[in-house]
Order: sequence, then C-alpha cells, then structure tokens
Amino acid sequence: MKTRRFLPLLLLAPLALTSSTEPLERAALSAAPDANLSKIKLPAGFRISYFAQGVKDARQITLGPDGTVYVGTKTDKVYALPDRNKDGRADEVVTIATGLNAPNGVAVHDGALYVAEIHRILRYDNIAQRLRQKPQPAVVYGQLPNKEWHGYRYIAFGPDGKLYVPVGAPCNSCLPERPIYATINRLNPNGTGLEVFAYGVRNTVGFDWSPQDRSLWFTDNGRDMLGDNLPPDELNRAPAPGLHFGFPYFFAGDVPDPEFSRGKSADTYVKPARKLGPHVAALGMKFYTGQQFPAQYRNQIFVPEHGSWNRRQKLGYRIMLVRLDASGKQAQSYETFADGWLQGQQSWGRPVCLLVHPDGSLLVSDDQNDAVYRISYKG
Repeated sequence: MKTRRFLPLLLLAPLALTSSTEPLERAALSAAPDANLSKIKLPAGFRISYFAQGVKDARQITLGPDGTVYVGTKTDKVYALPDRNKDGRADEVVTIATGLNAPNGVAVHDGALYVAEIHRILRYDNIAQRLRQKPQPAVVYGQLPNKEWHGYRYIAFGPDGKLYVPVGAPCNSCLPERPIYATINRLNPNGTGLEVFAYGVRNTVGFDWSPQDRSLWFTDNGRDMLGDNLPPDELNRAPAPGLHFGFPYFFAGDVPDPEFSRGKSADTYVKPARKLGPHVAALGMKFYTGQQFPAQYRNQIFVPEHGSWNRRQKLGYRIMLVRLDASGKQAQSYETFADGWLQGQQSWGRPVCLLVHPDGSLLVSDDQNDAVYRISYKG
C-alpha cells in the first residue's frame, strides 16, 4: 500500500451560531478560519469545514427528504439543520424539542422524525412543515428499559422497513436480569412486533447495512477494567437474525471475561469481522455510498472513534477506514482516515456519528465541540 500524504488544509469559513430566541437559533457567519480545524489531518484532496456550530452535545445525525439534517443529543434537545441554498453550511439551528430524556437517536421515515430517548421512541409527524412549532410527538414504543448505563439509543430503518434499536448492557460486564439487555432489536414503524435481531451485544451506538448484500454491520464497545490493551472494540457483521456475539462471555471473539467465561467456548459465538483499537469507543460506522470521494472509498466503512476514557495513553478521537474485499463481506484493513481531535493527551473534539450527505460529502457530529463537520473531496 502506498504511503498516504497528509496536507495542511485550507478551511471553509466556520458557521458560528448564537442562541437568541426559542425555537430558532440564528446563524452568524464568520470569515475567519478555525484554529482547531487546521489540526485535522486528512488524505490529500480532502478538506474539512463546519457544517454547523453551536449544536450542543450533537450525537446521532440523520437526513430528511428535503435535505434537512436532524441531530439527536445526549442532553434534552433535538435540532434541525436546514441548508436551503445548498452551500454546504447549515443556514440556522432550529430547536425542535426540549425536555427529553437523552434523545440520542434520530431517524426519518415517511416524512416523520423518530426520536429515541433512553426509555421510549417518539414520532414527530410531517416534521419538515413543523420545525418551528415544537410539535407534540406520538409515543411509538414506551417500554424500553430506563437505565442510563449504556442507555443511549441509536436508531435506523433497515432495508426490511423495520426500525432497529439497541439496548445496551446495564453494566460493565454482567448477566443481565432481562433478556432485552445486550441486544439489537427491530420493530414495525408503528411500534408493534418488537423482536430481538442480535444477541450478546454489549453496547452498540451505531450500525448500517451493506449496499452489496444488505447484511447488518455494527460496532460494539468492549468491557473496561481488563487493562489498557484489552479488549479491542469490535466491528461485526450479522448476515441473519438470531446470532450471538459473545457478551458477557467473550469479547472481540477470543478475550474471555474473567468471571463469566468459565465453562464456555469462544467458538460458540460469532467472531468480529474486524478487531478495532482497545477502548477507542467506536460509536458507529457508515458505508460510504456517495459519489464525491474517489472510487477506492466507495462501499467501504468509516468508523468514528469517540475516544478512550480510562486508558493511560488516550486512543481514538479520530475517524478510521475499514477496507473490505470485493465481496463486501471480509474486512481487509483498518487505517486512519482523519485525526487531530486529540492533541497529545488533550482532546478538543470527539467524533460521534457519520452521515453521507446527498452531495457525497461526509458529515460528522461532535458532542465535545458541539458541532457538525463536513468532509469533502476536491481532488
């Protein structure tokens, strides 16, 4: 493989947002480049800019049919970021809802915005026409566990038309008291028919479906307190429902839990498609399905790594690229695509979620820098 060149970036003017009146927060544009963004290293031909700033605790991002980007958070708000003139920067930040219980997950289906709180899933109908009205939602499903440990919900509609939602383990490592814990579930858009799709998933906060065979891929965070280098986080492939990915018995396929692995065989459980870095907190993954990036990036997997919290030498705080073989079923490499959010042992940003924009750029949310970035390719 050729050595990649990293070049200093010429940056688009950032978007500075000031909070004035609810529900609308007006955008004020600045012509000055951002000193932090100049620290981000990307392969030659790529550049990074702000799609929006002032998006407090930005987490999952999703796209509406009119191009509006919706943003869930880990606090109590949900935002909309319209870009009406299609210039690659949000025109404003609109606060859609407040007072929610960590509304991390957002997804759009049939013109409605679905929002996943820790304990339930809401639906805001005809959202594009009601951005500023703070519309009242319908409760789609109200029986999710309310424990905060691994309680952030990532949601997305699959190729089968069902809404997928994970329920993380309510612990570092344990035998959960309810079978819904440590699973990925799916249900109908109206909230009926909840069923478990995947078992033994400690904490996934992101998944996507292969554009080649529609199999589900997801990241999973390994347990803590086994040292700096164990276990690795995981990138998993689930080609069928009902598979078990090892929690709480084994991590990353072959790392035994010191308490719960006794009497168990690692061969019983599905091995990861790729081991990621230890404690990097891979919060999601996204297949690149756009046309703007060079051909070698298409149908490959980008993984945002939120960054370690209890490792002596911090790791993560970057976006990784996992390259697949021609079949799209085997991971062949794991390499850095974008980094610089960690300077020494101090971070100024933490990537969370990715979204392929219709123009082919890659949007990135950041819950430390309260921003959504845009990574584009100019050649």
